[in-house]
Amino acid sequence: MSNGASRRTPHRTPLWAEIARALRDEIAEGRYGPGDKLPTEAQMAERFGVNRHTVRHGVASLVEAGVLRSRRGSGVFVAAAPTDYPIGARVRFTENLRRAGRMPGREILGQEVRAASAGEAEVLDVAEGARVLASHSLSFADRQPVALAESIYPLDRLPGLQEALAEGKGVTHALRAAGVADYTRASTRITAVAATAVQALHLHLAEGAPVLKTTSLNVDPEGVPIEFGRTWWAGDRITLTLED
Repeated sequence: MSNGASRRTPHRTPLWAEIARALRDEIAEGRYGPGDKLPTEAQMAERFGVNRHTVRHGVASLVEAGVLRSRRGSGVFVAAAPTDYPIGARVRFTENLRRAGRMPGREILGQEVRAASAGEAEVLDVAEGARVLASHSLSFADRQPVALAESIYPLDRLPGLQEALAEGKGVTHALRAAGVADYTRASTRITAVAATAVQALHLHLAEGAPVLKTTSLNVDPEGVPIEFGRTWWAGDRITLTLED
């Protein structure tokens, strides 16, 4: 037998592949769940005792396989299948998310009482300059941000709405407290836009990333407008579906 054969270096798995395998195992074991952010490259390089390029290679292989998602400026996250979100006459965020098996959540970012713009007044069928409540919120699915919304309400039609929304029990609860027992979606318009810096920050996206924008109008049982809304959805986490 040739001496050269005995000196041949045994086959070894590349370090980047070992890192990818370790991360896959940890995701499978539940250490990281859908939407969770992974440690930084520097943290993983220290943990595995390798350089950042090796970590980057291993992470990139999982991104290519669809296991991870990389968001420029935000980090690397465990990929989750987009949630189907039906858009129809009866749109209820909490109900839609629970029906899809996700845990809904909402955070009120701010509220402002101001005069209606000309466009808002026309859509809500109020006088230009009438008092409206502009409510800004961030919605979550399994603690992952999925939608940034601005809702405009005609305050003279909805006494006590501002206080009811501040309770954090949802829009349906707040509208009921303001005297609207039921409401339906009169119209929805869907467009694709680029995320602004603020939207990207809230939705954990890169600035300029594509998002879906819905512009909608909700009305009470008599057809009177009670909410004009604009919502920006993280397109990689939500699939909007149209219902009759």
